[in-house]
Amino acid sequence: MKTITLQQAQSHLAEIIEKLPPGEEVVITRDNMPVATIRATAFPTPRKQRQLGTLRGSVLYMAPDFDAIPEGFEEYVE
Repeated sequence: MKTITLQQAQSHLAEIIEKLPPGEEVVITRDNMPVATIRATAFPTPRKQRQLGTLRGSVLYMAPDFDAIPEGFEEYVE
């Protein structure tokens, strides 16, 4: 765990964050007392937005009784 002063953090914050590997921490101190912690986390990469219609034409066959009520389930459909 690395320790830096508040003044160093103020002047080099972007560099500190850029060089910090995921899971590591940097403790920021003022007058040799810890005042804050910076922790790098690995965020998952955002997934591409879903696109409607990408599976159009992929169903090649559908049974003629696809939406028929199965035998014995008639009482549940009322």
